Order: sequence, then C-alpha cells, then structure tokens
Amino acid sequence: MFISYAYAAEAAPTDLMSFLPFIIIFVLFYFMLIRPQMKQAKAHKLMIDSLKKDDEIVTNGGFLGKVVKIKDQYVTIEIAAGTQIHIQKQSVITLLTKGTIKSI
Repeated sequence: MFISYAYAAEAAPTDLMSFLPFIIIFVLFYFMLIRPQMKQAKAHKLMIDSLKKDDEIVTNGGFLGKVVKIKDQYVTIEIAAGTQIHIQKQSVITLLTKGTIKSI
C-alpha cells in the first residue's frame, strides 16, 4: 500500500516533464514562424486596402506599373504608354514611391 502511493506521487512530475519539450517547441514555433507570418500578412492586407489611383506598384510577376482603376478584386495597371493589364489585388507585392518608374 505504501509503495503504490509513493509510485503515484513520483509518476506525476515525470509525466509533466515529458511534455515540457513539446510545450517549449510549440512556443518557439509560434514566436519564430506563426507570429511573424501573421504580422506580414496583416501589413500586406493593409497595403492592398490602401491602394488608390496613380500609385506605382510591383506585382508578383515583376511588372511595374501605375494603377489606373481599382475594383473589388482586380486592379488595372498601365505598364507602358497605352498598355493596360488587369491583375488581382493579391498579386500586388510592393507599393513604390511616386516617380520610381520614371527614374528607371
């Protein structure tokens, strides 16, 4: 009877200690991977929502252009004089400063 109580009291801390590495790995995983990715996605969404006419942008495909028209899901950009293309808003990567395209 004394042995079973002593064994039960000793087994509880070792069970908790066996889960400690998993808890530490999850915390590290959260702070090193999940949190920065969520922060970056939030910044990208904010940039997409702030797009307006005459902004200069870069797309996923590497196109540089000036925003001509904005709809719900699509943006029309002018990549050369008289050449306009329609792209999805999500494909916009970077918002450039005014005059960047002329300087290239």
